[in-house]
Amino acid sequence: MTPDIDRQVALDTATALPTQADLEAWVGAVLARHADEARTEMTVRFVSPEESQTLNRDYRGKDKPTNVLSFPFETPPGVSLPLLGDLAICHDVVVTEATAQDKPLAHHYTHMVIHGTLHLLGYDHIDEREAEEMEALERELLAGFMIGDPYAE
Repeated sequence: MTPDIDRQVALDTATALPTQADLEAWVGAVLARHADEARTEMTVRFVSPEESQTLNRDYRGKDKPTNVLSFPFETPPGVSLPLLGDLAICHDVVVTEATAQDKPLAHHYTHMVIHGTLHLLGYDHIDEREAEEMEALERELLAGFMIGDPYAE
């Protein structure tokens, strides 16, 4: 199933951002594992550290920028829309993490988009059982792109 992604770049300058085709491939892989999911429209917005920090503070109570924030669309009762939600990805944080973890930026971006999309579908990692389920699915999806385990020590 091909996702309908609104790719937004809210940065003055940034290199090596994922392309529309990258986003469609990564989100498409997640949706392919959820064949009964009818919601296929989403926004992926690449943001500055300032915007990420504001969103993280206002919606999660954490006053710092973060790699990816997921905002699932909550459909009003009786309304049927194909909207999955929005991802806000802080390019600077993703670059810093990829460098610190000594991994290709494209691999880390693949992980962040898959991780965020799984959150939009209701996955979480608050408790250990949920974290294990979500991480196992992330590993499997990333392996499909020839990317190793992002949680390996």
